[in-house]
Amino acid sequence: MYRQTIQDSRTTGYQTAINNQFVNMSTLRFKAVEVASKRAPVEIPSPGQLPSEYYGTYVFNRTQMSKYLSKETMNIVLAAIDQGTTLHREIADHVAAGMKMWAIEMGATHYSHWFQPLTEGTAEKHDSFIDYVNGPAGGIIERFSGKLLAQQEPDASSFPSGGIRNTFEARGYTAWDPSSPAFIIDDTLCIPTVFISYTGEALDYKTPLLKALSAVDKAATAVCHFFHPEVKKVYSYLGWEQEYFLVDEALYAARPDLCLTERTLMGHESAKNQQLEDHYFGAIPSRVAAFMKELEYEAYKYAIPLKTRHNEVAPNQFELAPIFGETNLAVDQNLLVMSLMHRIAAKHHFRLLLHEKPFAGVNGSGKHNNWSLGTDTGIGLFTPGKTANENLLFVTFLVNTLMAVYKHNALLKASIMSASNAHRLGANEAPPAIISVFLGKQISAVLDKIEESSEDDDITVDELKKMKLGISHIPEVLIDNTDRNRTSPFAFTGNRFEFRAVGASANCSPAMFVLNATVAAQLIDFKAEIEQKMKKGMKKEQAIFDTLRIYIKASKPIRFEGNGYSDEWKEEAACRGLDCETSVPVIYDAYTSPQSVEMFERIGVLNEKELHARNEVKWETYTKKIQIEARVLGDLCMNHIIPVATEYQSMLLDNLFKMRAVFDKEKADHLSKEDAALIEEIAAHISAIKTNVDDMVNARKAANKLEDAREKAVAYHDTVQVYFDIIRYHVDKLELIVDNQMWTLPKYRELLFIN
Repeated sequence: MYRQTIQDSRTTGYQTAINNQFVNMSTLRFKAVEVASKRAPVEIPSPGQLPSEYYGTYVFNRTQMSKYLSKETMNIVLAAIDQGTTLHREIADHVAAGMKMWAIEMGATHYSHWFQPLTEGTAEKHDSFIDYVNGPAGGIIERFSGKLLAQQEPDASSFPSGGIRNTFEARGYTAWDPSSPAFIIDDTLCIPTVFISYTGEALDYKTPLLKALSAVDKAATAVCHFFHPEVKKVYSYLGWEQEYFLVDEALYAARPDLCLTERTLMGHESAKNQQLEDHYFGAIPSRVAAFMKELEYEAYKYAIPLKTRHNEVAPNQFELAPIFGETNLAVDQNLLVMSLMHRIAAKHHFRLLLHEKPFAGVNGSGKHNNWSLGTDTGIGLFTPGKTANENLLFVTFLVNTLMAVYKHNALLKASIMSASNAHRLGANEAPPAIISVFLGKQISAVLDKIEESSEDDDITVDELKKMKLGISHIPEVLIDNTDRNRTSPFAFTGNRFEFRAVGASANCSPAMFVLNATVAAQLIDFKAEIEQKMKKGMKKEQAIFDTLRIYIKASKPIRFEGNGYSDEWKEEAACRGLDCETSVPVIYDAYTSPQSVEMFERIGVLNEKELHARNEVKWETYTKKIQIEARVLGDLCMNHIIPVATEYQSMLLDNLFKMRAVFDKEKADHLSKEDAALIEEIAAHISAIKTNVDDMVNARKAANKLEDAREKAVAYHDTVQVYFDIIRYHVDKLELIVDNQMWTLPKYRELLFIN
């Protein structure tokens, strides 16, 4: 039962009908569906209007630039985007003038630098275009200069910095990223930017990503020159698959744990959840389909090429995915689409849940990052070719990626780890918390043949073809026969790698800048080894083949084709020397290991100071998230669960006394036996909840006294979070006992099934 006064503060639309009443869950459920049926008008394209007709309407893309910029200015901007050349201030003035004209015609009145601070979200400060007119007449005019476009100085004092700057030092800079086009949200022109400190250190996720993309471009291009000297640039590509849950907003508002932590800290499994496997790829509920249609319509206006939509495995879980794009732009588009999803879900009386594990007992949500590399000449570096030379190029990049992942498997795990993703990884529906690579039997067989070949063989490209290693047949094998291992966190899927361990709520940047940086560093080492062998008189093809053979053998521990969920794999992975750490705060240590610091500094992505600062932020964020969950859990137990359980216990006691007053002792004892057992069981669970909540609070107080950020995070992991499952067990048992009409929280059977 719910007191309507609780609902009044959080939900609207159906309040009058049930004002100041006690309502049961079926009534609230009915009202939620009734309100949802009266949703706001949905914005969809006109009948017959194709996406291509309104695609990119809100984006200052190349089409818009051609209309508002001179040909000379546009060519300079395109050179900056495609080739990384520097834009001078006078060019920025020309771009700003054209961009302002376009934005005002689109109804914009404000502008904002749109950046990605270390909060894992986005940030924006809106400024009006207006400025005073010089002269005695006064008045205002709309102005937007190249200076305002290229650089701004937002207050950085309240953004996490990990100690790079003091709280009283507020200065930070945002700087325009021309490679990601500006766009309009409502009345504001949003300009994607980097965010750095007054002394130049990165305070965001975009800065290291751009540096890593530049590093992998240079390193991969240099390696490509062994095969194709005409290659001038290598692009990193990303295709993300966004999973998410939708719940009715009324039911969401009645769950304080969902409101404050984005996950249910308690709740018994529904009798029916996903065991029938009938939700996956099933018919999309009409309310959800309406949400998806409007989301796609809005996304296309922002040039976000959403391609796929479908039901996911868990009830109320869905997925969308775009066509692949350049990594930096794809990251920005994912952040924008997550914002659109929240906004549009509310119009349909849903709440969007991007938490990796909002419900126990059903699958959680990930964001699979499909990653690949390609050249400006159209060559996919992870796509097998039609000749031996092309296939040697393919094997070169494949094997170097294996080496990068093997050397830095702990760092890659740290790049995707968070307090929320820890609930998903290894939970028998997501990749385990051990990084391994799945290649498939055919590709593994090819690498094994290369490894087993004689070291004394003088192998040329033509001879490589004659060795019958299967390389020339890789295209058919990969496209038609290579399977997927759903338990692999890093799987080769034909022409790309699928980094499946990334969490649904995550910014893709950390995973992408770490992956691209490690591959860049590995390719630099590979090129140096080849050149060293060639200086000693070895033929180029032989040097490449000889080095690959060594790499294949060295990286073999990272290759795994079996069940990543099994206990046997955990033991085997440890024997192979792979990182098997499961404590989130400890996993973050990989960022500041000597190996990681050397790698990041060598290729110019992050320095040691920046890496240590980021870990400080990660530890503080982890601590705060667990702290919030502990507080919410304790509050719910003491103010919802125990009072309701005690009230129901009192009803049973009252019934027990009444039976003994009416019947003789023998009959009363017989009739009240079940009630007496329930009373004892309730008392035991209440006692266990109270004891463990008290212990959890004391553990939290002890952890809060620690000054060191890492020590505090470890303490929260080791001494506070350990109580969550224990407390939940007893609460969930009470949920099965207490009268359904009295239980104050919507149950899984209400939350997980949209009508």
